[in-house]
Amino acid sequence: MPGIHRAGAGGGEEIISASAANPDYTSIVNGRHFARLHGYVEEAKAKGARVIELNPAEELLDGVRKFAPTLVIEPAEELVLMREEIFGPVLPVKTYRRLDDAIDYVNRHPRPLALYYFGEGAEMRDKVLARTVSGGVSVNETLTHILVENLPFGGVGPSGIGAYHGEIGFQTFSHRKGVFLQSRFNGAFLLRPPFGWLTNLILKLLMRR
Repeated sequence: MPGIHRAGAGGGEEIISASAANPDYTSIVNGRHFARLHGYVEEAKAKGARVIELNPAEELLDGVRKFAPTLVIEPAEELVLMREEIFGPVLPVKTYRRLDDAIDYVNRHPRPLALYYFGEGAEMRDKVLARTVSGGVSVNETLTHILVENLPFGGVGPSGIGAYHGEIGFQTFSHRKGVFLQSRFNGAFLLRPPFGWLTNLILKLLMRR
């Protein structure tokens, strides 16, 4: 039966059906977000994108707020689903001929919170990692880097500031208060006006490499 494939516990594949009765395929949290996702897809259809809904039984899922997994092929850049976070089972798919084209596409847009690279060769993988900037990366996987406590998780630029997890999170959410304590006996008076030859000599010594 067609559906969503995932690796089974025994090493084979099991299938998650996007049916209304399947408890493993969850509902959208509320009607507003269900309507939001529906609007994204309808706009894509209206603007000429190819839309593939993975609902082989053609069930009506509105009543249970289940949204069938949906691919949107070659969506236009101005579509809302290309400008907003989707938070639903809708996947825009952009094609490319050369790896450089994909890298350029990523770099023309705001820094992503996460980047997922799929491929076997280390050379192309390292090229992507070296030429793109993102909050975090999973290679041949999605989301998993978030689960590793020793890896920092956070964005960069528009996708966020700072990172957390483990010790890194403690440092991010802690304030390091800098305190300078001047000794009673010090040479600070030598750098106060009126300035003269001694001040110039001290500055030269301080700025020497």
